[in-house]
This record gives sequence, C-alpha cells and structure tokens, in this order.
Amino acid sequence: MINFTPGPSQLYLTVEDHFRRAIRDGIGSLSHRSKEFETIFRETTDGLKELLSIPKENHIFFTGSATEIWERILQNLVEEGSFHLVNGAFSKRFYEIAAQLNKYPRVLEVPFGTGFDDSIRVPETAGLVAVTQNETSTGVALPLDFVHRLKERSKNSLIAVDAVSSLPYPEFDYSKIDSVFFSVQKGFGLPAGLGVWVVNDHCIEKAKSLLAKGISIGSYHNLPTLWAHGRNNQTPETPNVLGIYLLSNVVRDMLRKGMNKIRKETDYKAAIVYQALEKHSYLSPFVKEKEFRSKTVIAIDCGQHFTQVKEALLKKGMIPGDGYGDFKKRHLRLANFPTHSKEQFENLVDTIAGLNG
Repeated sequence: MINFTPGPSQLYLTVEDHFRRAIRDGIGSLSHRSKEFETIFRETTDGLKELLSIPKENHIFFTGSATEIWERILQNLVEEGSFHLVNGAFSKRFYEIAAQLNKYPRVLEVPFGTGFDDSIRVPETAGLVAVTQNETSTGVALPLDFVHRLKERSKNSLIAVDAVSSLPYPEFDYSKIDSVFFSVQKGFGLPAGLGVWVVNDHCIEKAKSLLAKGISIGSYHNLPTLWAHGRNNQTPETPNVLGIYLLSNVVRDMLRKGMNKIRKETDYKAAIVYQALEKHSYLSPFVKEKEFRSKTVIAIDCGQHFTQVKEALLKKGMIPGDGYGDFKKRHLRLANFPTHSKEQFENLVDTIAGLNG
C-alpha cells in the first residue's frame, strides 16, 4: 500500500534501514546529555541549514510537534497584537490559540480554498504576522513572493510562517522571515512526534524582552532556554532522540539526491495530477485559482463521488487522505512529498483517468 495521506504520510524510502541501524546502535536509549547526542543534534541542524538554505546564524530547535510550536511562538514573540491570515482550518487554529492565550489577535479571513491578494494591510499594532504558507486542510499554497513581501508591509512585525506540509519543497528567503516551522511526518517522511522550529536572533531578543518585563513565555521550551541549550547542541529536556537521529539521516539522503531534483520531481508529479483533474468529467481541483494550488497537498473535489473514488484508489493499493472538517466526505487529499515516486504518481493518475466517463 502507498500512503498518500498528507500526514502522517508514507515513510521516506530509507527510514527502515536507518531505524534498524538505530536499534542496533542503541540510539533509542541514548542519553541526551551524551557527546553522541550532541553530535546527532549538530549534524541534524547543520544538515537542515544546508538542505533548506537556512542562514548559519539562524537557530533550529526541536519540540514535540508543530502544534506545540503554535503556542510557543505566541508565548515568546507576542506581547499583544498578533495578526493572522486565515484561509483554512490550520491557519484558523493558529488564530484561535492566540485568542486563548489572550494575545488580542486580529484576523483577515478569506473563504477556504482561496489565497490573499496584494491589497492586504497589516495593522500597525501587530507585533507578529502569522501566515500558513501551505494550508494542509484545503490544498492552498501562498506564493513565496507574497510571503516574502509581508516583511515590507510590516517592518515592525515579526513574520512567522507555518510550512508544516510544504517543506522541504519551498525555497524561502530567510532574510524576510523570522520564524518558520514544520513537523517531520509530512514532507520528511518520518514517524510523528517531532516538531522543528527555525528562528532568527530577532525572535530570541523578543522573547528575552518579554521575559524582562515579567511576561510569561512558557517554561522549558521558551526561546531563551532552547537557545541556551542549543548553543551546546543540547535540549532542555529529554527529546525525541530517535526522531532527531532519523531526521538527520533522511536530510543526508535528501542532500545526496539534491533539492533541485526533489523540487523538479515535485513539480512534475503535481502537474500530471492537476492536468488529469482538469480533464476529468466529475473530479476537479478544489483550489480553482492556479496560482494558489499547492504542489505538496492536492485537494480533489469529488462531489457525490467521494466513496466511489476512494474505493477505486484503495483497490489499487493507494491510500488517499479524506477531506478535512466540513469537507471530510467531499474531498480527497493527496500528499506529494519527496518519498512519493514519479512512477507512483503516474499510476495514480492512470487510476484517476480510468474513472472518467
């Protein structure tokens, strides 16, 4: 069976071998205060910086999940006045957490399945702009130019980007982003249980300033604490050592393959699916505007044919993701991650085309 769900998704093709070696070498019981773990931490963060073209001066920290990072961002980077761009279930949840934490958030919400235009205005009081670059719930991807221009619209705001279901595909300009985060069970093809948080010095200084004012920024996973331990290639608490080890190895595998090749394959796979949907008699892309169609999470509007299409894919050994929330029994979502081969996608497209008529 091939898992096309957008997370947890298909394991990266080398994970099984890395897992066996980890068990053989005792990685699962390795102390997080050992020199061996410090080496794993350093190799993982250095590898991610090389793979994703993250500046050397930026910092990479590990958490339990991307969901946790929502809360950590709001605790550490916002005194009050975050601004949220909402166009799907996950960007909306980010906003809701800000409200729960009494950060006095403001929101610009557009219909699910759409993006934003260049006429948006960021409130002058916004200390943080939160944007979901790839909305996993609906298959909307915001163009990188749009994300990067947010910094020009809000020079006094920190920019936090949710790239949970798009990295490693997008090539961000990190000089125009202050914080970006993801979880490993999607594009990196690993078991769930590890969030990765990338921040710059502006974020560290903001968290320190809030702390100096007596504002709570959380406990063991606040930025100053993560930073103090990260300088020594350590973590504040016992982390998911096995997950970090596996991520280090998958990153190394992706570096061998090369991001140019990974991005070209992603573009090809997305193109043939969207082309098949455009030609189909009753299936269609949920995202109508091509500039906002995600390359990494493709949402299919099945209408009343949801069950028929899902069963046809399952019979061929392909596991699609159901729609999210209100779209659960109307949409199917397909992950297009580096672990999914061109051949798998060609078979998927053939199956979709075979349902036509």
